[in-house]
Amino acid sequence: MSSAGGPVPPVPVRKAGVPMFTAVGRWCARRPKRVVAAWLLLLAAALAAVGALGSVTTEAVSIPGSDSQAARDLGDTAFTGSASGRQPLVLHTAADGPLLTSPASTEAVKQAAAAIARVDHVVAVTTPYDPAGAKAISADGRTGYLSVELDVTGREITPGITDRITAAAAPATAAGIEVTPGGFLAAAVDKGSTGHSEAIGLAAAFVVLALTFSGLVAAGLPLLAGGLGLGISLSVLGLVGHLVDMPSSGETIAAMIGLGVGIDYTLFGLTRFRELLAAGVDRVEAAVRTTAGSGKAVAFAGSAVVAALAGLALGGIPLLYALALAPGIAVLVAVGINLTLLPAVLVLLGPRLAARPRLAARPRRAAKAEQAGPRGWGRTAEVVAARPWRCLVAATLLVGALALPAAQLAFGQLDAGSNATGSASRTAYDRLAAAFGPGINGALQVTDTLTTPAEGVADDRIAAVTKALQGTPGVAAAGQPQLSTDRRSVRWQVTPSTAPSDPATAHLVDRLRSGTLPAVAGPGDTLHVGGTPAAQADLNDRLAHRMPLVVGFVLAIAGVLLLLAFRAPVVAVKAAVMNLVSVGAAYGVLTAVFQQGHGAGLLGLDGPVAIPGYVPLLMFAVLFGLSMDYEVFLLTAVRTAYLRHRDNRRAVVEGLGGTGRIISSAALIMVSVFLSYLLSDDPVVKMFGIGLATAVALDATVVRGILVPSTMVLLGRGNWWLPRRLDALLPHIDIEGDGTEEPAAADAGPTVRAERPADAGPDYQDRSDSQDRPVAAAEDAVPTAAGAP
Repeated sequence: MSSAGGPVPPVPVRKAGVPMFTAVGRWCARRPKRVVAAWLLLLAAALAAVGALGSVTTEAVSIPGSDSQAARDLGDTAFTGSASGRQPLVLHTAADGPLLTSPASTEAVKQAAAAIARVDHVVAVTTPYDPAGAKAISADGRTGYLSVELDVTGREITPGITDRITAAAAPATAAGIEVTPGGFLAAAVDKGSTGHSEAIGLAAAFVVLALTFSGLVAAGLPLLAGGLGLGISLSVLGLVGHLVDMPSSGETIAAMIGLGVGIDYTLFGLTRFRELLAAGVDRVEAAVRTTAGSGKAVAFAGSAVVAALAGLALGGIPLLYALALAPGIAVLVAVGINLTLLPAVLVLLGPRLAARPRLAARPRRAAKAEQAGPRGWGRTAEVVAARPWRCLVAATLLVGALALPAAQLAFGQLDAGSNATGSASRTAYDRLAAAFGPGINGALQVTDTLTTPAEGVADDRIAAVTKALQGTPGVAAAGQPQLSTDRRSVRWQVTPSTAPSDPATAHLVDRLRSGTLPAVAGPGDTLHVGGTPAAQADLNDRLAHRMPLVVGFVLAIAGVLLLLAFRAPVVAVKAAVMNLVSVGAAYGVLTAVFQQGHGAGLLGLDGPVAIPGYVPLLMFAVLFGLSMDYEVFLLTAVRTAYLRHRDNRRAVVEGLGGTGRIISSAALIMVSVFLSYLLSDDPVVKMFGIGLATAVALDATVVRGILVPSTMVLLGRGNWWLPRRLDALLPHIDIEGDGTEEPAAADAGPTVRAERPADAGPDYQDRSDSQDRPVAAAEDAVPTAAGAP
């Protein structure tokens, strides 16, 4: 188009629609100091609140509708007792020390029990010498335990309470008796800080960022954003623990994921901001356009993570709700920081974040690099595009080999025997197991609701159940029945002959429920099997039953989001399949390392450990959400290039070459953060660290670098096939556009339907505007992938 004054330069076209992200970015960019002050005030308020109220976590598991939950509920309502239940305080003497049965030891233990009874929140203490504490001393007289009952629940027991109880046991310690807390008392003091893991993760991220940006200020900004989000998220979760049962591993997983995505999200935004500054855009406008483009993509990716986590609600277990809520809060905080705080800080720092013009100052090196051709990911992209079948087969074999052990994956349950050697819980576990058998650490609770009041514990109905329990294979001991005050409820404590984590214990639970108890149940009587091993068995059964539903939901959510983003059903389905490939490989590594024990010693474990059912399920949801980041940035670049010149192979090469470096940098940061948590003593945290690091590393290299481009090259224009009816239904969503378009995309105009050639055969199909159009309209194009180097 021209006029009398000469050619008119192309003008960027502003897209229609409500510029919500642009408005948010502009408001924050114009008030940077206010925004920074608001976030710092929020951090201070959160830290003050958690400092005043405390952070609460619990390892208790409730499973509504399960047999173990019914037994627990009956025990809580029909039998009077403390809120905490009986918590063990293990007593042990060395081989050359006094026996617990000696007069001196007996007196010392009784004095310690009296002192413990005076500690705040303690309501009762039972010694091994009391009638109720009979059999609480081992046969050799060197190991025993006090039973401590408190007026607070297990999740409300703090390290301070445990410390005061153990300090009150000083008379026993002075007599040469080692005192070690167990149960919830040990769990409270074993909550190790993960500060060293976060510090190592931040240090590794700083190295990667410094190499990526070649500047300390630019490298430090993502770390500050990630650290701020971490502080706020953990404080909020500490307060949430007062309202819901939040496991300690939930906070650690939230820190792991929140720190990783917080740094990555800021990395993508900062990269886009530097591009705009290099193009001569004013820093305020550059910050606004960064929020409108990269910020929008981050909001989309964060929403995908939260949506995938929401699928865990279909599991029907409060534990899953908590484990989904924890990382969900961390991701939302990271998104909020990226949309509001980041543009404010970008404006304040401005030119100090700009990239150094290296090649411009070295024209010879620039010319030499241009003659040498593409390097790094650009070269990789050309190799993959030139040999797609070879690359596809090789990558598939590699991922398949890693995923192969996943066929042996079985849900199990952990116990304190898997904890770090030297921890209070592990010491108490080992001493009790050695003295009383492994089953003492995971007793079962069998309850019976009678139709008519019993005459006493000698009632024929009660005696029959007691005899059957004592004669069941796998039962080491069945305690005397305990009758409720109304004589309608009975409870037995059953000690298995195997450890809580032993699969034989779960088999015992099934044997009691399906064979032993139904055979002796009276007409109308209701018998239940509870206790920690039974609850864990019910949890794994529930998870195995619900897992297909959760997996299907997450797959559907991921597919729909990608379909909305790229308007290409083939791309959406292919992306879901590729995500499954990453998850499968992560499951294989998880199974090989933890369940089979290959390399477990390198992680600080004594050998193979069971994998709880919620670990693979939560990992599946998290990984599907995280993989959306790299999928969006890569496919947006490919799609943009394709809409510009309609050459699919060239678009794949340009897309991978343009985004590979920033994606690999972001993945390296994420992997570094995840691996830093291997220093944790918690086996579950180690599982998430290994599993997530493996999946992200494979996703950013083998999957996004080889599998995705090779399949896209082989599919050709089929990648962008879109039925006309579906085209009419789908909205036009520009995931990474910042509200402007490149002239090429803006001037592309509508596609003109080609005339049918005179010599066309019966199979001729007009590809320009057929019913199954290969691609959406050109106005969906975006200039660059946010975060492209």
